[in-house]
Amino acid sequence: MADPKPEEISHPPMDQLQGLEYCIDSNPSWGEAIALGFQHYILALGTAVMIPSFLVPLMGGTDGDKVRVVQTLLFVEGINTLLQTLFGTRLPTVIGGSWAFMVPIVSIIHDSSLERIPDPHARFLSTMRAIQGALIVASSVQIILGYSQLWAICSRFFSPLGTAPVIALVGLGLLDRGFPVVGRCVEIGIPMLILFVAFSQYLKHFQMKQVPVLERFAFLISVTVIWAYAHLLTASGTYKHRPELTQKNCRTDRSNLISTAPWIKIPYPLEWGAPTFDAGHAFGMMAAVLVSMIESTGAYKAASRLASATPPPAHVLSRGIGWQGIGILLDGLFGTVTGSTVSVENIGLLGSTRVGSRRVIQISAGFMIFFSILGKFGALFASIPFTIFAAVYCVMFGLVASVGLSFLQFTNMNSLRNLFITGVSLFLGLSIPEYFREYTTAALHGPAHTNAGWFNDFLNTIFLSSPTVALLVAVFLDNTLDIKDNARDRGMPWWAKFRTFKGDSRNEEFYTLPFNLNRFFPPS
Repeated sequence: MADPKPEEISHPPMDQLQGLEYCIDSNPSWGEAIALGFQHYILALGTAVMIPSFLVPLMGGTDGDKVRVVQTLLFVEGINTLLQTLFGTRLPTVIGGSWAFMVPIVSIIHDSSLERIPDPHARFLSTMRAIQGALIVASSVQIILGYSQLWAICSRFFSPLGTAPVIALVGLGLLDRGFPVVGRCVEIGIPMLILFVAFSQYLKHFQMKQVPVLERFAFLISVTVIWAYAHLLTASGTYKHRPELTQKNCRTDRSNLISTAPWIKIPYPLEWGAPTFDAGHAFGMMAAVLVSMIESTGAYKAASRLASATPPPAHVLSRGIGWQGIGILLDGLFGTVTGSTVSVENIGLLGSTRVGSRRVIQISAGFMIFFSILGKFGALFASIPFTIFAAVYCVMFGLVASVGLSFLQFTNMNSLRNLFITGVSLFLGLSIPEYFREYTTAALHGPAHTNAGWFNDFLNTIFLSSPTVALLVAVFLDNTLDIKDNARDRGMPWWAKFRTFKGDSRNEEFYTLPFNLNRFFPPS
């Protein structure tokens, strides 16, 4: 059959995503921008509260310790977000706490030398200092790879074909934090999911003063309604005789954040004491830093598309990774209990609101810093049940995954080679981490289980990350399988103009640093 004529193709590939109301360097009114920034702040609270809530009790910490860690994490999150949007990639991305660091952190928590400490508070402080030391040392990996431009050199092996599965699994790889969590409290999770989809999609044309209020603030409105509904269920005694796990996921009075939070508390470096350093802990943490870097690479490319920008050039991407390394260094100095990565849910919110403005994200960073200092007020918002956030994640993570698949439009998907690479990398990117999770659940340790703890942490961390597995598989196959005559099929002619700063005139518009700082980070 003959190929269709160009005029018969109804949806030609497009460099930038269409339909966005505000792109990276255009801004809504100040009132709307502040409201949108507050909405991003509320969404970022889910992970910022959930990670300390899981780790601090394992470390021997009290509810008061958990509140201080949440405050510290949000404070540093705000700083890192400002640094990234001003001097890093300059994309509208929130830099938040990362789940990729769980394996090495849990390994540190269960270190025999720390578990032998009898006093829980002393064990918490010693464990926190050990995590801080490992983060400080491991941050050097991203700092070196970023500022030396080594990551820019590595990224030249990426093509649209090899990148698409990585970005897709940045969203799909988090599926265990979506509906499985919603199912723990369906009475508030399902209504939240339905209400958010209804407001953001079916009722999005409702306007007030020419602003599509329900589309733009669907998350904020939905959270307010369902949070009030959940509080009503709690106050009426609905969960009084329910199982403990149900009460933990449904009740609005189980977080103990408000009662234990100080009114005013400014986080500061070395608050928990001087960090301690251990080579084994640091090597294990380096794997998490590498995973964070790969996941963030995919997330930056997704954010660029949802901000109607061009894909970040290699040196801009590397610059962003360097600043992210600085962010992990700050995590270690302040004691946030985990490292940093790009917040996937906040990228999804860019697409849901159709607002990719950099200013909005910078305002959200201001809210993070402000409410982390005013402890009681921040704790009020942080007491929202995590099930409510999980319901929104079902949409946000899926949206990011679809953005990744949209990069396939620049490739030839009628090529069996490309179909093979895409399908295999997607499947293995989901299947291998699932094997590692199931094995760990059954055996209480990962498949890598040798006498060298750092080696176990390194392998188990790498292969528990779906985007990392997808990148290893996709980039290897894409650069070794019938590569000679497939540059056009891989999408390289389209990709080439975005690999260098001067390859496209729009790059300068989106990624030039303020205050003439480009002289310190010269474009490649």
